[in-house]
Amino acid sequence: MTQEHLGAEPTGEPMTASAEPTPEYGFPRRRTEAAGAAPAATSTRTTTSAASGKAADPSVTSGVVPGAASSGKPSGRDRYLDLLRSLALVRVVFYHLFGWAWLTVLFPSMGVMFALAGSLMARSLQRPAPSVIRGRLRRLLPPLWAFSAVLLTLMFAAGWNPAKDPDMGGTLGLTRLLDYVLPIGAPPYPWHLGADSGLLERTWAGDAAGPLWYLRAYLWFVVASPLLLRAFRRAPWPTLLAPLALTAVVGTGVVTIPGETGNAVTDFAVYGGCWVLGFAHHEGMLAKFPRYLAVSLSVFLMTFALWWASGHQGPDHWDLNDIPLAQASWSFGFVVILLQYSPSWRELPGRLRRWDKLVTLSNNRAVTIYLWHNLLITATVPLIDLAYDLPFLQSDAATSALDSSYTLCMFLLVWPLIALAVLTFGWIEDVAAGRRPRLWPSGSRRRAFRSRTSDVRA
Repeated sequence: MTQEHLGAEPTGEPMTASAEPTPEYGFPRRRTEAAGAAPAATSTRTTTSAASGKAADPSVTSGVVPGAASSGKPSGRDRYLDLLRSLALVRVVFYHLFGWAWLTVLFPSMGVMFALAGSLMARSLQRPAPSVIRGRLRRLLPPLWAFSAVLLTLMFAAGWNPAKDPDMGGTLGLTRLLDYVLPIGAPPYPWHLGADSGLLERTWAGDAAGPLWYLRAYLWFVVASPLLLRAFRRAPWPTLLAPLALTAVVGTGVVTIPGETGNAVTDFAVYGGCWVLGFAHHEGMLAKFPRYLAVSLSVFLMTFALWWASGHQGPDHWDLNDIPLAQASWSFGFVVILLQYSPSWRELPGRLRRWDKLVTLSNNRAVTIYLWHNLLITATVPLIDLAYDLPFLQSDAATSALDSSYTLCMFLLVWPLIALAVLTFGWIEDVAAGRRPRLWPSGSRRRAFRSRTSDVRA
C-alpha cells in the first residue's frame, strides 16, 4: 500500500527509504544518518506515495468545480481544489525529505489527492467511459515513460541485471519490466546495488521507484470508475462505506493477501473511500448532508483512527502509512471536512493570491513533480557531499557545521532541482494532454484558466 501523489488528473492526482525492502504500507522516505554520509531512507511506503502522495493525481491540472454538472454551478477552475492539490504535493516532498510521521496526521495528502481525482473522474464520465479512460491513460503514460527511461538507464548503468536478479524470478520475471510502461503492477527494482557500485547507493533505487505505487493505484481506480460510479448512484451509502469495511478485513490481518497483489488490494481499499467521496462531492451528495452531522461523524471516525493507531503502531510509530485502517479512517474523515467546507473559489482570496502562480504551476506539472521529487531528493546527497572537498570546509568546525545542517541543505537544494525537472520534462504533460508545450506554465490567471478549460475535455 502506500501513501504519497498526487491527485490531479492523473495526477489527482496528486499523491510519499531504506536499505531494506520497503515495508508493506508506506513508501520510501529519506532520513540523514551519520554526518556527511548519504541519508538512509527509512522504510515506509507512504504508501508513496505520493506525500503524501501525492503529493499528490499525480494528473495534471484539471481542477474543475465539482458538482457543477449536478448542482447547477458554472463550470470552470476551482482554485480551492487547486490549492489543496498544491498543498498535497508540497507535503509529499516534506514527508519524503524529513520523514516526519506526524505529517501523515496533519495532512493526509494521498487521501486528498484521490478524492480530487475521483471528483474529476465523475465529471468526465458524463462522456463515454472508454474515451475517458483512454484520455486518462494518454495523459499519464508519456510522463511515466520519460521517467522510466531515465530510471532504468541509471539502474542498468549501476550494474543491475534483471535477468540475474533472484527477486525477478528468472527470465519470465522480465515481463515485470512492462510495469514501467503500463503500471498495472508495481515496477521492479534492485533492492541492493552494493556500496561499491559507484553511481548509486543501495537505497537509491527504492527511493526513486517508490512513488510509482501511486500510478498503479490511480490506474486501477480509473478503470474501475465506470462501475464504481454506477454503483454509487444506485446505492450511495454502501458504495461509500464499502472500502472502509474492506480495509478492516485486508488491512488488519483478518485476511492476508500475500505479495504485491495484497499491496494493490490494500491500497484500493484504503483510498477507495476517498475516491468515492470525490463522486459524492461532484454529485452534490455532500452538499445536501447537514454540515454539523457530517463534521460530527467525521470527528468520531478520526478519533477512532487515532485510537486504532495508538494500539497498532508500526516501526515509525504514528506514521499512518504503516497502519491501513487508521489511514483509511483518518483520510476519509479529513476529506469529508475539507469538501464540506469547500468554498469553490474562482480566485485565490486575500493573502493567498501571492501564491497564485506557484499554485498554477504545480497543478500544471503535478505528474512531473510527483514522479521526479524522490529521485531528486536522493540526488541532493552526492551534490552536497562535494562540499566536503571544498578548501574552506576542511576544518573540523566547518565539517561539523555542514554535518548538522545536512538535511537543511537537502531541503534548500531539492527545490531548484525540481524546477529543473519541470523545465526539462514538464512539457511532456502538455503534449500528452494535446496542448501546446510550455516550459513554465505559471502564467496569468486568465491564460491559466483558458488552458485548463481545455483540460476538461481530457
